[in-house]
Amino acid sequence: MKSSIAEQLVRARKAWAENGWVCVRLDDDREIRFPAQKSRRLHGGTPAQLNHIEIICGGTGLSWPELDEDLSVQGLLDGRFGS
Repeated sequence: MKSSIAEQLVRARKAWAENGWVCVRLDDDREIRFPAQKSRRLHGGTPAQLNHIEIICGGTGLSWPELDEDLSVQGLLDGRFGS
């Protein structure tokens, strides 16, 4: 898989879900949030499933194994939530 320079520079340090929102803290201390309902696959997840987030690809991606969803950090910054 090819990645852009921006994708290599923007990395997630921590990810969690709360009150229907997915929250990601980046390694530069920025924090991004988006409603889980914006993602087709996350929309129907239980709170426990939403909170089971794995940081993958050296921090450039997030994975929800129970919901079969993978999203890139750069995609989230660009407003792509897996819709």
